[in-house]
Amino acid sequence: MARNALLEIRRSLEPHVGSRVMLRANGGRRKTIERTGVLEEIYPAVFIVKLDEEQHSFKRVSYSYADILTESVEVTVFGDNGQIRIQYVSN
Repeated sequence: MARNALLEIRRSLEPHVGSRVMLRANGGRRKTIERTGVLEEIYPAVFIVKLDEEQHSFKRVSYSYADILTESVEVTVFGDNGQIRIQYVSN
């Protein structure tokens, strides 16, 4: 079941390659880190976001689909139809 969930999350991200996204990740010790950038690439186990250069000292970050499944990372896509949060909803 977990494998299907990860595949479903990956498929929900694929059409948004090249789109602007906001990442909200757990920074430890009750800190939440927010970053914005562009969803750059999708791989079988991870996805890569190219960060806005003026905001961050490093240019790219990668997260696994399991990070979205476990809600360690929230991904919000900015599109023509507004904001879309990528998440897994079990039936």
